[in-house]
Amino acid sequence: MNRQIIHLAVGKPKEYDWNNRKEMSAIGKSTVSSIELKKSGFVGDDVANHKFHGGVDRAVCLYPFEHYSYWERMFNKKMTPPIFGENITATGMLEEQVCIGDVYRIGSTIIQVTQGRVPCATISKYNEERDFLKKVVETCLTGYFFRVLKEGTIESSSEIELVEKDPCEISVLSATQVLFHQKEDKKSIEEILKIDALAEDWRKRFLKLL
Repeated sequence: MNRQIIHLAVGKPKEYDWNNRKEMSAIGKSTVSSIELKKSGFVGDDVANHKFHGGVDRAVCLYPFEHYSYWERMFNKKMTPPIFGENITATGMLEEQVCIGDVYRIGSTIIQVTQGRVPCATISKYNEERDFLKKVVETCLTGYFFRVLKEGTIESSSEIELVEKDPCEISVLSATQVLFHQKEDKKSIEEILKIDALAEDWRKRFLKLL
């Protein structure tokens, strides 16, 4: 499995004019070669809406690079990372391969997968594709978040090393499919709730489904 960072990025909220309406968003991020990671997230990175984004359970956002070719075919145009506002675009880290609770070492940091990403309409607006959000939800090709277990520095050349697999072995993809499309699957929801590392926001969502 070739885990490799393709792109590393951070960014602060900026004002956009979408559909004649001004909105603040941090989806537009800038390329960096090296960046310091704290418990709260990358230095120089932030979100516009702290109610629905960010926090220690969502300190790092990763999106699998392999999906880019799928979206390019879908929308018939070139797409260059990080169009999803992700911090890390990487290979060998598909949602179906990565489990919630898995622990990775990247550079001098150690981070843990906490939840899949719940996308919002900003993805459609930023990429000027009306159906983008709908398609991301349909496919569950969402990317996912990490919490920081050990602060440090990540470089664009840093290796991605799996340190520990979560014992529940529930992939980000399967958990996201339950949240989006299998809301009546009580057995699967109960299994997901057994994951100790599950982000608090997702724990509340799945408890609500029960």
